[in-house]
Amino acid sequence: MTARFHLQPLLDLAQTRTDEAARKLGELVAAERDLEEKLRMLEEYRQEYNERFAQAARDGLSPDAWRNYSAFINKLDDAIGMQRKVVEQSRAKTAEGQQAWLAQRTKLKAFDTLSQRHQQVLNRREARQEQKQSDEHAARRSPGEEQ
Repeated sequence: MTARFHLQPLLDLAQTRTDEAARKLGELVAAERDLEEKLRMLEEYRQEYNERFAQAARDGLSPDAWRNYSAFINKLDDAIGMQRKVVEQSRAKTAEGQQAWLAQRTKLKAFDTLSQRHQQVLNRREARQEQKQSDEHAARRSPGEEQ
């Protein structure tokens, strides 16, 4: 007779929560990568636009064109600044998600360890029972064999 691990519902819940935390962490990491890629693209575009501005300035620009280039570069700088903030917030959320996953994984390991110990106790109990039955069987046979 195998005794059920009485904390099995908690082990199952810990497994479910760990899986959910891992899924959420994966989503956070993917979102962070996307936001970093968007920032990289903005920075590259700003660099390219700045090079075009520098070339146009060497070729000669009207005051209106100069203002337009400058205004657009300022808008790009603002967008880059905002995107950097968004990336930093995303990194913080990812770090929180990682901590949540680690906490859930620690709980799962604790319940799993208890489950393994429970199984070891059952295995030892079963082995002792089998040994006892074997000894009793041998004891019943021994007197008959000696006579």
